[in-house]
Amino acid sequence: MDDNYEDLTECGLSDELERELLDKQRECTFMWTNKAGEAFGVIMSYLPHEGKLWLTAAERRARISAIRRFPRASVCITSMGTDMGTGKTVTYKGECIVHSSREVKDWFYPVFAKRIRPDDELAATTFQTFLDSPDRVVIEFRPDDKLGFDSALMWERSPEAGNNPPQG
Repeated sequence: MDDNYEDLTECGLSDELERELLDKQRECTFMWTNKAGEAFGVIMSYLPHEGKLWLTAAERRARISAIRRFPRASVCITSMGTDMGTGKTVTYKGECIVHSSREVKDWFYPVFAKRIRPDDELAATTFQTFLDSPDRVVIEFRPDDKLGFDSALMWERSPEAGNNPPQG
């Protein structure tokens, strides 16, 4: 092993930590390609379900027309703000499908609202009601590749530098 950080291929996030991260985190950075062919992204809440990530937005948002035009996107999730601490990330790339059917909305909204407001039934129900607007759509993101990183494995390479890893 080199005594530098040039090659971090051995610092990947384990499958167990990836699952924990997906369950504990509520927000991701969702990235797409705009009309000019440039990368763009926003922070969005997500729901992991059956190996996919599910998100929602108003139809009029630029990201919706962009992914209808070119359905490839990327999602990055970090452990910041969770009890996992910092330094754990996973980035996916994959295909998006935009859903507007009542069938998808009917299963998605209640589960999504409960995930975002797990400790307050009234808040979850109210959130669900506000989500269910006429021009809102649901994005199904199907990952087909990923890149994970666990900084704890990097710090193991240089214990002197990792005694007090940065918290930000």
